[in-house]
Amino acid sequence: MNSSADVVVLGAGIVGAACAHECASRGLRTLIVDAGIVGGGATAAGMGHIVVMDDSPMQMALTRYSQELWRRLACALPPNVEFETCGTLWVAADEEEMGAVREKHDLYASVGVKSEVLDAQALAEAEPKLRRPLPGALLVSSDAVLYPPCAAGFLVRDAMRMGARLLAPRKVLSAGHGRVRLAEGDEVHAARIVNALGADAVAILPELLIRKRKGHLVVTDRYPGFIRHQLVELGYLRSAHSIAIDSVAFNVQPRQTGQLLVGSSREYSAPGGAVNDTTINRVLLSAMVARAQQYLPEIAGLQAIRVWTGIRAATPDKLPLIGPWPKDESLYLATGHEGLGITTSLATAKLVVAAMLGEPPEIPAEPYLPARFLETNAAGNLSIADAPERTHA
Repeated sequence: MNSSADVVVLGAGIVGAACAHECASRGLRTLIVDAGIVGGGATAAGMGHIVVMDDSPMQMALTRYSQELWRRLACALPPNVEFETCGTLWVAADEEEMGAVREKHDLYASVGVKSEVLDAQALAEAEPKLRRPLPGALLVSSDAVLYPPCAAGFLVRDAMRMGARLLAPRKVLSAGHGRVRLAEGDEVHAARIVNALGADAVAILPELLIRKRKGHLVVTDRYPGFIRHQLVELGYLRSAHSIAIDSVAFNVQPRQTGQLLVGSSREYSAPGGAVNDTTINRVLLSAMVARAQQYLPEIAGLQAIRVWTGIRAATPDKLPLIGPWPKDESLYLATGHEGLGITTSLATAKLVVAAMLGEPPEIPAEPYLPARFLETNAAGNLSIADAPERTHA
């Protein structure tokens, strides 16, 4: 096969699906290529939390923008996507963390995100299964949850309704300079190529500064009403700050089915290590479940029906790579989202297509541009810049 398209999107996870959907909606002849199934990979192994995160101003801008895009799309989503605005409770473990709750409330208010500080009694009424005593929490009512594989499936199907084509399962051997080589000798030519392969983006572009991170997830049997909100410990961001240290945090999500998704863990491969190793780390898994039991003691009596892992792409500064790759005018990146690919997929797609078409983006694109990790030497050649891990306040 030798064919052509305006855009070839590599990857049919949630980010690739969103990029393909945006391209097709703008009238671009779009081809989607994936080595597996739509919504597979990390998308199928992640929580579907549509959340505003405040790890940095840049992260907050991207997640807030994307959450608004999900709200606009919500009425078009089919029931199997299970989109529900259940809100997030950021749970404080002690009085010191309650101080952080108030700071978080003020920060959210400064950017127009409504939240409410709950005291111990209000928290107990909102979530009776949480351990007592807990001093309180921050309720962010605008946060939502969805079922990621079906969300990706909807975006791809809708893109195909608008004229996009899907090639799957088809392995990509190489991509760049307007050409995508597929297994079995096939080629596709396109003026623009979007690398939305997540943690596998480095297989196409080895010089990317991406570290692969494994996350564990547990799903329980059906227990309707066990919890009502997405529950996250306030210390979650501290566990997410390091790109080198394995960690766990309390993070439990309700599904419309009555099931619970229990997370979260972060396990980083050693440089040059087994980057696609999806083996369950029993020690880390046990620590993750024990962490959940510290906040929800009765979860110990629930029946788990499946445990799995997913490989996610992390960058040194915790921000995704979105936009043109300066060393190849045909290549655009949409990767490096780590654990926020579900939330930020729609915003990523908007930024990528705006860059393609030379349009001003709705939010500043500079913090996410891949060029931030490149420098020009004396000879005028681009090379990878030093990229120390960002220090967080």
